Amino acid sequence: MVIETLEYDGGVWSKQNDRGEDFAPQLVLFFASKQAMSSVDCYNSLRSIYPHAIIAGCSTSGEILGEEVFDDSAVASAIEFTHTSVKLVSTTIAEYSESYEKGDFLSSSLEQDGLVNVLILSDGQHVNGTKLIEGVRKNFSDEVIVTGGLAGDGPNFNETLVAANDAPAEGVIAAIGFYNNRKSSNYIINSLKVGYGSAGGWDSFGPDRRITRSEGNVLYELDGKPALDLYKHYLGEEANNLPSSALLFPLMIRDEHSDDPGKVRTILSIDEENKSMIFAGDMPEGHLAKLMMANFDRLIDGADDAAQFALKDIAQEGDNEKLAILISCVGRKLVLGSKTEEEVEATRTIFDSKTTQIGFYSYGEISPQVETGSCELHNQTMTITLIAE
Repeated sequence: MVIETLEYDGGVWSKQNDRGEDFAPQLVLFFASKQAMSSVDCYNSLRSIYPHAIIAGCSTSGEILGEEVFDDSAVASAIEFTHTSVKLVSTTIAEYSESYEKGDFLSSSLEQDGLVNVLILSDGQHVNGTKLIEGVRKNFSDEVIVTGGLAGDGPNFNETLVAANDAPAEGVIAAIGFYNNRKSSNYIINSLKVGYGSAGGWDSFGPDRRITRSEGNVLYELDGKPALDLYKHYLGEEANNLPSSALLFPLMIRDEHSDDPGKVRTILSIDEENKSMIFAGDMPEGHLAKLMMANFDRLIDGADDAAQFALKDIAQEGDNEKLAILISCVGRKLVLGSKTEEEVEATRTIFDSKTTQIGFYSYGEISPQVETGSCELHNQTMTITLIAE
């Protein structure tokens, strides 16, 4: 694997480590603010630099390259694989209710033979992430690792964009399949290695509340009372800044009758008329919900843990390059503020010098749970996909 990285400034992409004329990447990933991604030159100029590569990316709530976090910019990595092939499929979505169907379509469109990892880059405003993942998982064996994230729009929650080998657009979901293609005689050598890790760092507070009325990712009632009213009561003056202030106080949901360690859910929007809240993933009736708040030190430790988990089955020694795709939640960025870079610096200290870090701040993270291996939608986590050959 050989990786070239680029930064976008003033309408021009500049290479940070030019790999020369013989460099022939199969895949280019790029992450950009909505403003930068909306620029015609952002995608088109990448296409002119890499005319034969698959190009995929999404809008963000912050861009990550190396140890730095940027705003209102764009970053890219071009990857030339030695023993890996890549396939891109995509679809469009308009309503939350289509999420399962669209996930099913994407996974059924990817060949299964040799498939190791699927990276999802999804619209962040029209998708129920839980249903999307259920649809994606429907057609894959347990050995296929599904990771990725929901596109962002800063703290605005207005419109998100995804590029799938075409100009960025709203409502797009892209799925990138990574395949082992190194063969010896009649069998495939597993040269492609993919690690994953996901961790949070939030503390819960207040009483458990039971979800007494919900539909999919729409929460109507907690303990028989309007959910939005209860939430505003806890937020106090911060309620005036909804929905963005909800990123500071997510909900942890859990099934008390299972071994589920719980999942964090973030609000995408609110409905004042129905006194309801729309989340990035399902809010099942009967589950318990509890408010959470940030613990600065534990957020940084969570990023460190995610990197350690991702490295579990991947050796660091040797000259082989690796790609670490970091997808962290916009809520973490708002809490960390000027110290946001500390979490990407923390992951950088875990990975060796041959590892390239790139990523974005999202409206939701997709990764298997470390405890169970079951793919889930996460919120308020640092999630890492580590790819090596």
